[in-house]
Amino acid sequence: MFKKGLFLSSIALLLGACGGPDDTQNELDSASTEKAEEVVIKVASHLPPMTDIVEIAGDVIEEPYTVDLVEVSDNIQYNEALLNEEVDANFSQHAPYMEMFNAERDGNLVAIQPIYNPIVGFYSPVYDSMEDIEQGAEVAIPSDSSNEARALMVLDHYELITLDSEVEGYEASVDDIVENPYEFTFTSIDLLNLTAAYEDGVPLVFNLPTYIKSIGLSSADALFLEDDDLYTFSIQLIAREDNQDSEAIQALQKAFTSEEVYTFLEELAEEDHLEPAFEPGE
Repeated sequence: MFKKGLFLSSIALLLGACGGPDDTQNELDSASTEKAEEVVIKVASHLPPMTDIVEIAGDVIEEPYTVDLVEVSDNIQYNEALLNEEVDANFSQHAPYMEMFNAERDGNLVAIQPIYNPIVGFYSPVYDSMEDIEQGAEVAIPSDSSNEARALMVLDHYELITLDSEVEGYEASVDDIVENPYEFTFTSIDLLNLTAAYEDGVPLVFNLPTYIKSIGLSSADALFLEDDDLYTFSIQLIAREDNQDSEAIQALQKAFTSEEVYTFLEELAEEDHLEPAFEPGE
């Protein structure tokens, strides 16, 4: 082994001598420069297809940038990580949810770009149609204020409840219901546990296509779906006030609005009701 190593070392020295010290140093300088120019952008995300989109953006982002996907396990970590500058951006939420976080944590997060609009709805393990809904039914809605409002807006749209007209839609709460003809009882549940509420037999359950898919259901199985032409709750690329105008975030936004991401979303649109919220290259 020692002799083999000595032989290889001799060859290396010979090749180095043939190239000359200047050539070798130039190669080292070039490699060092290329390494120094690489810029890693850390993006926190949670669950497919959001994590899939981060990876696609990483595949198409322009040099010298690379994308590092930081996967988190809940709907709190990705905002805390961004606020604490542990990551450069995140991709897991809509603007009203971000605004709620900013208000609660005195945050400085900024919505950069809407990417897709997940069509939420109400699912039922009990009813086959809206006509089957019974008086006094339990309704499971998200416990966070922005998604609670979203759920109530859907019920209001289908005239199952009536919200106070003076309350702005995505700020509504159960207290703003002025008419409840079905005498619904509302149960507030963490967004990640709504699928379990469905499995436990709660008659009406608000849910997103990403979460309900985990038990083999799709938007086609919903009792009724959201109608949001304004894309109020589209999933957004989020950054901070201090880095939103940086070249790195601009490059990331360009990658997120690439033809490759758009094509991926179009393929999911029909099955999962995920509507692209941008035109490629905008």
